[in-house]
Amino acid sequence: MNAATAARAIGRGLGVLPEFSGRIDLLPMADGGEGTVDAFLATGAAARERRVRGPLLAPVDASFALAGTLAVVEMASASGLQLLASAERDPLRATSYGTGELLRAALDAGAERVVVGVGGSASVDGGAGMLSALGVRFLDASGAELEPGGEALLRLARVDASGLDPRVRRTPLEGAYDVSNVLCGPEGAAFTYGPQKGASPEECALLDAALARFADVTAVASGVDLRAFAGTGAAGGLGFALLAYCGAVLRPGFDVVANALGLPGALRAARVCFTGEGRVDRQTLYGKTVAGVGRLGRAAGVPVIAFAGDIEPGCEAALFEAGVTALQPIVAGPMDLAAAMASAEQLLERAATRAGRLFESAR
Repeated sequence: MNAATAARAIGRGLGVLPEFSGRIDLLPMADGGEGTVDAFLATGAAARERRVRGPLLAPVDASFALAGTLAVVEMASASGLQLLASAERDPLRATSYGTGELLRAALDAGAERVVVGVGGSASVDGGAGMLSALGVRFLDASGAELEPGGEALLRLARVDASGLDPRVRRTPLEGAYDVSNVLCGPEGAAFTYGPQKGASPEECALLDAALARFADVTAVASGVDLRAFAGTGAAGGLGFALLAYCGAVLRPGFDVVANALGLPGALRAARVCFTGEGRVDRQTLYGKTVAGVGRLGRAAGVPVIAFAGDIEPGCEAALFEAGVTALQPIVAGPMDLAAAMASAEQLLERAATRAGRLFESAR
Protein backbone atom coordinates (compact mmCIF):
# COMPACT_ATOMS: atom_id res chain seq x y z
CA MET A 1 0.00 0.00 0.00
CA ASN A 2 1.16 3.52 -0.66
CA ALA A 3 0.61 6.14 2.02
CA ALA A 4 -2.71 7.41 0.64
CA THR A 5 -4.15 3.89 0.38
CA ALA A 6 -3.03 3.05 3.91
CA ALA A 7 -4.45 6.31 5.29
CA ARG A 8 -7.81 5.63 3.69
CA ALA A 9 -7.87 2.09 5.12
CA ILE A 10 -7.15 3.39 8.62
CA GLY A 11 -9.83 6.05 8.15
CA ARG A 12 -12.42 3.45 7.14
CA GLY A 13 -11.54 1.28 10.11
CA LEU A 14 -11.85 4.14 12.57
CA GLY A 15 -14.89 5.61 10.85
CA VAL A 16 -17.19 2.77 11.94
CA LEU A 17 -16.73 3.90 15.55
CA PRO A 18 -19.05 6.73 16.64
CA GLU A 19 -16.25 8.42 18.57
CA PHE A 20 -14.23 8.87 15.36
CA SER A 21 -16.87 9.16 12.64
CA GLY A 22 -16.61 12.50 10.83
CA ARG A 23 -13.64 13.59 12.92
CA ILE A 24 -10.73 12.06 10.99
CA ASP A 25 -8.09 14.02 9.07
CA LEU A 26 -6.03 12.03 6.53
CA LEU A 27 -2.49 13.29 5.91
CA PRO A 28 -0.56 10.70 3.83
CA MET A 29 3.10 11.11 4.74
CA ALA A 30 6.47 10.30 3.21
CA ASP A 31 10.06 10.42 4.38
CA GLY A 32 12.06 11.07 1.21
CA GLY A 33 11.45 7.61 -0.24
CA GLU A 34 8.59 6.36 -2.35
CA GLY A 35 5.54 8.60 -2.03
CA THR A 36 7.41 11.88 -1.56
CA VAL A 37 6.21 13.31 -4.89
CA ASP A 38 2.66 12.16 -4.15
CA ALA A 39 2.78 14.04 -0.84
CA PHE A 40 3.59 17.28 -2.65
CA LEU A 41 1.00 16.61 -5.36
CA ALA A 42 -1.55 16.50 -2.53
CA THR A 43 -0.70 20.16 -1.82
CA GLY A 44 -1.64 21.17 -5.39
CA ALA A 45 1.67 20.72 -7.22
CA ALA A 46 1.53 19.61 -10.87
CA ALA A 47 2.85 16.21 -11.98
CA ARG A 48 5.45 16.11 -14.75
CA GLU A 49 6.54 12.84 -16.40
CA ARG A 50 9.82 11.93 -18.05
CA ARG A 51 11.14 8.67 -19.49
CA VAL A 52 14.52 7.91 -17.92
CA ARG A 53 16.88 4.99 -17.50
CA GLY A 54 15.93 2.72 -14.62
CA PRO A 55 18.26 1.08 -12.10
CA LEU A 56 19.47 -1.46 -14.69
CA LEU A 57 19.29 1.11 -17.53
CA ALA A 58 16.01 -0.16 -19.02
CA PRO A 59 13.64 2.77 -19.74
CA VAL A 60 11.09 3.64 -17.05
CA ASP A 61 8.49 6.40 -16.78
CA ALA A 62 9.26 8.60 -13.78
CA SER A 63 7.57 11.71 -12.47
CA PHE A 64 8.35 14.80 -10.45
CA ALA A 65 6.20 17.50 -8.88
CA LEU A 66 6.34 21.16 -9.92
CA ALA A 67 4.82 23.93 -7.82
CA GLY A 68 5.75 27.25 -9.37
CA THR A 69 9.54 27.24 -9.43
CA LEU A 70 9.85 24.47 -6.81
CA ALA A 71 10.42 20.93 -8.12
CA VAL A 72 10.29 17.75 -6.07
CA VAL A 73 12.24 14.86 -7.55
CA GLU A 74 11.85 11.37 -6.13
CA MET A 75 14.83 9.04 -6.43
CA ALA A 76 12.57 6.02 -5.93
CA SER A 77 10.58 6.95 -9.04
CA ALA A 78 13.62 6.71 -11.34
CA SER A 79 16.06 4.40 -9.55
CA GLY A 80 13.89 2.67 -6.97
CA LEU A 81 13.95 -0.86 -5.67
CA GLN A 82 10.23 -1.20 -6.43
CA LEU A 83 11.05 -0.97 -10.15
CA LEU A 84 12.74 -4.39 -10.03
CA ALA A 85 11.37 -7.84 -9.36
CA SER A 86 13.16 -9.71 -6.57
CA ALA A 87 15.04 -11.86 -9.09
CA GLU A 88 16.23 -8.75 -10.95
CA ARG A 89 17.93 -7.04 -8.00
CA ASP A 90 21.61 -6.45 -8.74
CA PRO A 91 23.15 -4.08 -6.18
CA LEU A 92 26.65 -4.39 -7.67
CA ARG A 93 25.54 -2.94 -11.01
CA ALA A 94 22.36 -0.99 -10.29
CA THR A 95 22.75 2.73 -10.98
CA SER A 96 21.18 6.03 -9.94
CA TYR A 97 21.60 7.42 -13.48
CA GLY A 98 17.87 7.94 -14.00
CA THR A 99 17.70 10.17 -10.93
CA GLY A 100 20.18 12.51 -12.59
CA GLU A 101 18.07 12.53 -15.75
CA LEU A 102 15.00 13.38 -13.67
CA LEU A 103 16.87 16.19 -11.89
CA ARG A 104 17.97 17.57 -15.24
CA ALA A 105 14.36 17.43 -16.48
CA ALA A 106 13.26 19.46 -13.45
CA LEU A 107 15.87 22.10 -14.24
CA ASP A 108 14.76 22.11 -17.89
CA ALA A 109 11.21 22.77 -16.63
CA GLY A 110 12.39 25.99 -15.00
CA ALA A 111 12.86 24.85 -11.41
CA GLU A 112 14.71 27.42 -9.31
CA ARG A 113 14.71 25.25 -6.18
CA VAL A 114 14.72 21.44 -6.09
CA VAL A 115 13.92 18.99 -3.32
CA VAL A 116 15.36 15.54 -4.03
CA GLY A 117 13.71 12.63 -2.21
CA VAL A 118 16.69 10.50 -1.16
CA GLY A 119 15.31 7.06 -0.42
CA GLY A 120 14.01 3.77 -1.78
CA SER A 121 16.96 3.07 -4.09
CA ALA A 122 17.90 -0.15 -5.87
CA SER A 123 21.49 1.09 -6.18
CA VAL A 124 24.53 1.33 -3.91
CA ASP A 125 26.62 3.52 -6.20
CA GLY A 126 27.13 6.56 -3.96
CA GLY A 127 25.11 8.66 -6.40
CA ALA A 128 27.79 8.24 -9.08
CA GLY A 129 25.13 7.34 -11.64
CA MET A 130 23.16 10.49 -10.90
CA LEU A 131 26.31 12.58 -11.29
CA SER A 132 27.17 10.84 -14.58
CA ALA A 133 23.79 11.88 -15.99
CA LEU A 134 24.62 15.46 -14.98
CA GLY A 135 27.98 15.46 -16.80
CA VAL A 136 30.49 14.10 -14.26
CA ARG A 137 33.00 11.47 -15.43
CA PHE A 138 34.35 8.64 -13.28
CA LEU A 139 37.74 7.42 -14.46
CA ASP A 140 40.05 4.50 -13.67
CA ALA A 141 43.85 4.65 -13.48
CA SER A 142 44.15 4.43 -17.29
CA GLY A 143 41.68 7.29 -17.83
CA ALA A 144 38.86 5.06 -19.05
CA GLU A 145 35.33 5.73 -17.84
CA LEU A 146 33.93 3.28 -15.32
CA GLU A 147 30.85 1.25 -16.10
CA PRO A 148 27.67 1.95 -14.08
CA GLY A 149 27.14 0.52 -10.61
CA GLY A 150 28.71 0.52 -7.18
CA GLU A 151 31.16 -2.33 -7.78
CA ALA A 152 33.01 -0.34 -10.45
CA LEU A 153 33.93 2.34 -7.90
CA LEU A 154 36.56 -0.03 -6.51
CA ARG A 155 38.67 0.97 -9.55
CA LEU A 156 37.99 4.70 -9.26
CA ALA A 157 41.12 6.84 -9.65
CA ARG A 158 39.75 10.28 -10.53
CA VAL A 159 36.46 12.18 -10.70
CA ASP A 160 36.23 14.76 -13.48
CA ALA A 161 33.47 17.17 -12.45
CA SER A 162 34.34 19.83 -15.03
CA GLY A 163 31.33 18.85 -17.14
CA LEU A 164 28.77 19.05 -14.31
CA ASP A 165 25.66 20.89 -15.48
CA PRO A 166 26.31 24.44 -14.16
CA ARG A 167 22.66 24.85 -13.18
CA VAL A 168 23.14 22.24 -10.43
CA ARG A 169 25.53 24.41 -8.45
CA ARG A 170 23.57 27.64 -8.83
CA THR A 171 20.17 26.10 -8.00
CA PRO A 172 19.37 25.58 -4.30
CA LEU A 173 19.10 21.83 -3.76
CA GLU A 174 17.70 20.10 -0.71
CA GLY A 175 18.30 16.38 -0.21
CA ALA A 176 15.37 14.97 1.77
CA TYR A 177 16.77 11.72 3.16
CA ASP A 178 14.69 8.89 4.56
CA VAL A 179 17.43 7.56 6.84
CA SER A 180 20.27 9.35 8.63
CA ASN A 181 22.95 6.70 8.06
CA VAL A 182 26.48 7.71 7.14
CA LEU A 183 28.11 6.58 3.90
CA CYS A 184 30.51 3.85 5.05
CA GLY A 185 31.09 1.36 7.85
CA PRO A 186 28.83 -0.92 9.92
CA GLU A 187 26.04 1.69 9.93
CA GLY A 188 26.67 2.76 6.35
CA ALA A 189 24.74 2.35 3.11
CA ALA A 190 26.10 -1.05 2.09
CA PHE A 191 26.00 -3.01 5.34
CA THR A 192 22.70 -1.58 6.59
CA TYR A 193 20.63 -1.60 3.40
CA GLY A 194 22.59 -3.75 0.96
CA PRO A 195 20.81 -6.97 2.02
CA GLN A 196 17.35 -5.61 1.18
CA LYS A 197 18.66 -4.70 -2.28
CA GLY A 198 19.83 -8.29 -2.80
CA ALA A 199 23.46 -8.10 -1.63
CA SER A 200 25.13 -11.03 0.11
CA PRO A 201 27.42 -10.38 3.13
CA GLU A 202 30.42 -10.60 0.82
CA GLU A 203 28.86 -8.16 -1.64
CA CYS A 204 28.02 -5.75 1.19
CA ALA A 205 31.70 -5.70 2.18
CA LEU A 206 32.71 -5.12 -1.44
CA LEU A 207 30.23 -2.28 -1.87
CA ASP A 208 31.31 -0.68 1.41
CA ALA A 209 34.91 -0.71 0.18
CA ALA A 210 33.78 0.80 -3.14
CA LEU A 211 31.95 3.63 -1.37
CA ALA A 212 35.00 4.24 0.82
CA ARG A 213 37.11 4.47 -2.34
CA PHE A 214 34.70 7.06 -3.77
CA ALA A 215 34.88 9.04 -0.52
CA ASP A 216 38.70 8.83 -0.46
CA VAL A 217 39.08 10.12 -4.03
CA THR A 218 36.58 12.89 -3.35
CA ALA A 219 38.32 13.93 -0.12
CA VAL A 220 41.72 14.12 -1.82
CA ALA A 221 40.34 16.30 -4.62
CA SER A 222 38.24 18.61 -2.43
CA GLY A 223 40.20 18.63 0.81
CA VAL A 224 37.00 17.81 2.74
CA ASP A 225 35.87 14.37 3.93
CA LEU A 226 32.06 14.29 4.07
CA ARG A 227 31.42 10.56 4.49
CA ALA A 228 30.43 10.84 8.17
CA PHE A 229 27.66 13.41 7.68
CA ALA A 230 24.14 12.27 8.54
CA GLY A 231 22.19 11.22 5.46
CA THR A 232 25.20 10.60 3.22
CA GLY A 233 24.40 6.87 3.31
CA ALA A 234 20.75 7.33 2.33
CA ALA A 235 19.58 5.78 -0.96
CA GLY A 236 22.76 3.82 -1.54
CA GLY A 237 24.91 6.91 -0.92
CA LEU A 238 22.99 9.36 -3.11
CA GLY A 239 23.04 11.79 -0.18
CA PHE A 240 26.84 11.83 -0.37
CA ALA A 241 26.86 12.80 -4.05
CA LEU A 242 24.33 15.58 -3.49
CA LEU A 243 26.34 16.99 -0.60
CA ALA A 244 29.84 16.61 -2.03
CA TYR A 245 29.27 17.53 -5.68
CA CYS A 246 25.96 19.42 -5.92
CA GLY A 247 26.22 21.70 -2.88
CA ALA A 248 22.92 20.37 -1.54
CA VAL A 249 21.68 20.75 2.02
CA LEU A 250 20.67 17.41 3.54
CA ARG A 251 17.58 17.34 5.74
CA PRO A 252 15.39 14.56 7.14
CA GLY A 253 12.82 13.92 4.44
CA PHE A 254 10.07 13.38 6.95
CA ASP A 255 10.51 16.93 8.27
CA VAL A 256 10.36 18.37 4.75
CA VAL A 257 7.08 16.58 3.96
CA ALA A 258 5.52 17.04 7.42
CA ASN A 259 6.05 20.79 7.31
CA ALA A 260 4.73 21.03 3.74
CA LEU A 261 1.54 19.19 4.68
CA GLY A 262 1.03 20.94 8.02
CA LEU A 263 1.35 17.88 10.25
CA PRO A 264 2.64 19.78 13.34
CA GLY A 265 -0.46 22.01 13.33
CA ALA A 266 -2.80 19.08 12.69
CA LEU A 267 -1.34 17.23 15.67
CA ARG A 268 -1.90 20.19 17.96
CA ALA A 269 -5.61 20.00 17.10
CA ALA A 270 -5.85 16.19 17.51
CA ARG A 271 -6.35 13.83 20.42
CA VAL A 272 -4.75 10.75 18.83
CA CYS A 273 -2.64 10.00 15.75
CA PHE A 274 -2.38 6.75 13.79
CA THR A 275 0.56 5.98 11.53
CA GLY A 276 2.26 2.89 10.13
CA GLU A 277 4.98 1.11 8.19
CA GLY A 278 5.31 -2.23 6.42
CA ARG A 279 8.00 -3.39 8.83
CA VAL A 280 8.87 -1.59 12.04
CA ASP A 281 12.48 -2.36 12.99
CA ARG A 282 15.72 -0.66 14.00
CA GLN A 283 15.88 1.11 10.62
CA THR A 284 12.68 2.96 11.59
CA LEU A 285 14.70 4.97 14.10
CA TYR A 286 17.00 6.37 11.40
CA GLY A 287 14.40 8.86 10.16
CA LYS A 288 11.47 6.81 8.89
CA THR A 289 7.93 8.17 9.05
CA VAL A 290 6.83 6.26 12.17
CA ALA A 291 9.68 7.67 14.25
CA GLY A 292 9.08 11.17 12.89
CA VAL A 293 5.37 11.08 13.67
CA GLY A 294 6.18 9.80 17.16
CA ARG A 295 8.57 12.68 17.75
CA LEU A 296 6.05 15.31 16.62
CA GLY A 297 3.25 13.60 18.53
CA ARG A 298 5.24 13.71 21.74
CA ALA A 299 5.96 17.42 21.21
CA ALA A 300 2.23 18.04 20.73
CA GLY A 301 1.23 15.83 23.68
CA VAL A 302 -0.72 13.50 21.38
CA PRO A 303 -0.57 9.67 21.63
CA VAL A 304 0.77 7.98 18.49
CA ILE A 305 -0.35 4.45 17.59
CA ALA A 306 1.67 2.77 14.84
CA PHE A 307 0.52 -0.16 12.69
CA ALA A 308 2.99 -2.60 11.16
CA GLY A 309 2.87 -5.66 8.97
CA ASP A 310 5.84 -6.98 10.93
CA ILE A 311 7.54 -5.84 14.14
CA GLU A 312 11.18 -6.71 14.74
CA PRO A 313 11.61 -8.19 18.25
CA GLY A 314 13.55 -5.92 20.56
CA CYS A 315 12.90 -2.62 18.77
CA GLU A 316 9.86 -1.64 20.82
CA ALA A 317 11.62 0.08 23.73
CA ALA A 318 13.58 2.42 21.46
CA LEU A 319 10.44 3.37 19.52
CA PHE A 320 8.51 4.07 22.71
CA GLU A 321 11.41 6.25 23.82
CA ALA A 322 11.21 8.07 20.45
CA GLY A 323 7.58 9.01 21.07
CA VAL A 324 5.50 6.12 19.72
CA THR A 325 2.83 5.24 22.29
CA ALA A 326 1.85 1.78 21.04
CA LEU A 327 2.61 -0.67 18.23
CA GLN A 328 -0.19 -2.67 16.63
CA PRO A 329 0.41 -5.60 14.24
CA ILE A 330 -1.85 -5.60 11.21
CA VAL A 331 -2.32 -9.36 10.98
CA ALA A 332 -4.46 -10.97 13.66
CA GLY A 333 -2.64 -14.32 13.58
CA PRO A 334 -0.25 -16.54 11.57
CA MET A 335 -0.72 -15.89 7.87
CA ASP A 336 1.03 -16.59 4.58
CA LEU A 337 2.94 -13.51 3.40
CA ALA A 338 1.41 -13.49 -0.08
CA ALA A 339 -2.09 -13.77 1.37
CA ALA A 340 -1.37 -11.00 3.87
CA MET A 341 -0.15 -8.68 1.13
CA ALA A 342 -3.14 -9.46 -1.07
CA SER A 343 -5.55 -8.49 1.72
CA ALA A 344 -3.45 -5.71 3.24
CA GLU A 345 -6.11 -3.01 3.05
CA GLN A 346 -8.74 -5.14 4.77
CA LEU A 347 -6.27 -6.25 7.45
CA LEU A 348 -5.24 -2.67 8.18
CA GLU A 349 -8.87 -1.52 8.25
CA ARG A 350 -9.75 -4.18 10.83
CA ALA A 351 -6.63 -3.42 12.87
CA ALA A 352 -7.62 0.26 12.93
CA THR A 353 -11.06 -0.62 14.29
CA ARG A 354 -9.49 -2.78 17.02
CA ALA A 355 -6.97 -0.07 17.92
CA GLY A 356 -9.68 2.61 17.98
CA ARG A 357 -11.81 0.56 20.37
CA LEU A 358 -8.81 -0.02 22.64
CA PHE A 359 -7.94 3.66 22.64
CA GLU A 360 -11.47 4.71 23.54
CA SER A 361 -11.79 2.06 26.26
CA ALA A 362 -8.57 3.30 27.87
CA ARG A 363 -9.72 6.92 28.05
